[in-house]
Amino acid sequence: MSHRNAPLTPTGRLRLARCVVDDGWPLRRAAERFQVSHTTAARWADRYRRLGEAGMQDRSSRPHHQPRRTPAEVEEQVVRLRREHRIGPVRLAARCGIAASTVHRVLVRHGLPALAACDRATGEPVRRYERARPGELVHIDVKKLGRIPDGGGHKVFGRAVGRANQDRRNGTGYAYLHTALDDHSRLAHTEHLPDEKAATCAGFLQRAAAWSATQGITIERVLTDNAWAYTRNTWRGTCRLLGIQPRWTRPWRPQTNGKAERFHRTLLEEWAYIRPYTSEAQRQAAFPDWLDWYNYHRPHTGISGQTPASHVTNLPGQHT
Repeated sequence: MSHRNAPLTPTGRLRLARCVVDDGWPLRRAAERFQVSHTTAARWADRYRRLGEAGMQDRSSRPHHQPRRTPAEVEEQVVRLRREHRIGPVRLAARCGIAASTVHRVLVRHGLPALAACDRATGEPVRRYERARPGELVHIDVKKLGRIPDGGGHKVFGRAVGRANQDRRNGTGYAYLHTALDDHSRLAHTEHLPDEKAATCAGFLQRAAAWSATQGITIERVLTDNAWAYTRNTWRGTCRLLGIQPRWTRPWRPQTNGKAERFHRTLLEEWAYIRPYTSEAQRQAAFPDWLDWYNYHRPHTGISGQTPASHVTNLPGQHT
């Protein structure tokens, strides 16, 4: 592709060359006519004589010879270690005795993606997908979050206080965040519930389906992990009652439910741990506003910067 400030496009080069070669114009006259230097006019005229119209196209800037390029055996070592151990450029550079920047260029040259884009278990590139319409698939997951004791937790008083919260008998216990996330739009419905038992999960699904209906979404399928509550007859019966098809992730493959996992990470970073709360009630009180902001006002990079609500094509009304 020609530089945006280039005086000649391939068509302009052809016209210049034909003026010189076919019509017999002097080089200086052609250079003045096309507003380029004498050497530029000579170059394109010479290429036209040797190569014809094909010589007017842009060429790669890659050099014909690269005497200082990384030896092939070193590149093979880099690629082999990367595939065997799935480590990044810095660690590969230490093993191979070359610079990390050189390792990065070798990996790019061989088409190996960044580790962040690969499955850690298999090393294969992560396959990303998005359902075609809202409600076609809803991800459901539970995030267990330690409750904040009155007066503040470890964010205020340090880790020693936070460890006391882990005491099963005397600690403040845990809050269970149940989330239903639409695969297509990323619209989320989350509730704080006291546990993750089968009856609790089934009740949450009923309320999530009712809430989705108010948003113009009919849930067709739900995807969960293989937790005990999601494999009981209570869960299956609730899905059958609501006309929803239950689906489960493959064992030991949380990536399959990655959209819900990523939502919980966002939830922790932007609400749960964004500031030191002095009580669980204070943190809980801040949650509805955050969830409203996430659904209706926060640009989501996974859907090209749109908000989840704007990605629901049949959302009734306009939220303000």
